[in-house]
Amino acid sequence: MKLNKTINYLILGAGLSFGAVSCSDYLNTEPITDKPVELSDTPYKTAADAEDLMNTIYNDLGNEYWQLDYFFNGDAQTDVAYQGGDNPQNAQQSEYRILATNSNVSRDWNYIYGRINNCNKVINYVDKIPDTSLSAQRRKEMIAEASVMRAMYYFHAVQLWGDVPLVTQAVIGVTAENFEEVYAQVYPARKPVNEVYALIISDLEGALANVPASSNKYRASKGAALSLLAQVYATKPSPDFTKVVTYTDQLMTEGYSLLPTYDHLFDSEHEANAESIFEINGNGSSVWWWGTFMFIGTDWKKFNTPSNDLIKSFDAQGDAIRKASTVKFEPVGWSDKYWSSSSYPFAWKQREQSGNQNVYIFRYADLLLLRAEAKVRLGDYTGAAALVNQVRARVNLAPITITSATDGINKVLEERKLELAFEGQRWFDLKRTGKAIEIIKNRKDASGNPLSYAANITEQRLLWPIPQSQIDNNPNLTQNAGY
Repeated sequence: MKLNKTINYLILGAGLSFGAVSCSDYLNTEPITDKPVELSDTPYKTAADAEDLMNTIYNDLGNEYWQLDYFFNGDAQTDVAYQGGDNPQNAQQSEYRILATNSNVSRDWNYIYGRINNCNKVINYVDKIPDTSLSAQRRKEMIAEASVMRAMYYFHAVQLWGDVPLVTQAVIGVTAENFEEVYAQVYPARKPVNEVYALIISDLEGALANVPASSNKYRASKGAALSLLAQVYATKPSPDFTKVVTYTDQLMTEGYSLLPTYDHLFDSEHEANAESIFEINGNGSSVWWWGTFMFIGTDWKKFNTPSNDLIKSFDAQGDAIRKASTVKFEPVGWSDKYWSSSSYPFAWKQREQSGNQNVYIFRYADLLLLRAEAKVRLGDYTGAAALVNQVRARVNLAPITITSATDGINKVLEERKLELAFEGQRWFDLKRTGKAIEIIKNRKDASGNPLSYAANITEQRLLWPIPQSQIDNNPNLTQNAGY
């Protein structure tokens, strides 16, 4: 038997020999017996194969992680929203008592690593496709887009779990020569947070030269890469706020601007607009957006019920414009300790019920406020206030001034709360600014009393547990402290 044809070898996951296997498949499998493996430089042969891989990456934006979990994770764990719904797994999240067996945590791990694996297929194999009709420039563009998307998913993972495995190869076969490399990809150990950020930054900075133009709102464009770089440099353990300013400097030359009317961002009549940097195209074909029904409708109690804290924040600022676009009150057939049945609030930014809802991953106002945050950290209080005031002027609010670092961070955070509620940002904003425990411990009910379960929040609970199913299947994984 020739090694360059087939080999009998230990397979570390069922179906591992072909690139179509998902990372969630091989991160969830156990060793089985010897099995022949067909060896190949690449399982993909044509330009059409490459385009199919790219379509998969973008179709992945229609899965449950994006339609529900990303928005629940980002808001229901904060002062913006209560859990809503009646799912006990979601209750664990919103009450800071997640177990390692929580099925939402497990599925998000599988979604994120499955999407990373799909990106790896492009990064690893597109350059090896023999079809000469696939141009060198298109190959570079594909790899750049996949690198931005992989960086985005690793950014989500490192913020949720801290130290995480770095899987960079889509495994298609095992040989005597690559056994150790394959083992490390199939049964990966966790890597320190700094190493994860180093990969993220390398992916993004390496992609900048070849990503599509910023005018493309539905692809991992230059604007998307710059936005993510700014977020990453603001969030990593040793933030580099000068880099945040540098990358937002570049972003501000890419043709973005605030829409004059705030509600046009969400009315489904202004998609791919001037403020949009990267958005998911829920066009009813490749991505049918069912997620809207998770947040609005009176047929059952929906997720992400707007909090009393959020409504009081809008009212305290006199922010009627953003309040009307963010929250809708309806009579319902239930009540709870937060709201009466006669006027019950729903998250209102996702409101298109035809399946054609578009949602933002990055938009310009978010990055202006992140730039303001960086300027506060760098001591430029006047510059920071000017950026915040651009965002406030759109909704007819009076300008602010900033007098100190503490004052500036508090005011930027408040502005982000009002501007970005129900866009999946708040949990990560609170963690990034070091305000999570302080603000979460003061979450209130309808009577203004602190929520009893807010006392559960600790530094350890700012990270999720590694799913127990992953630890059971992978002897190289360790658990986060406190779980």
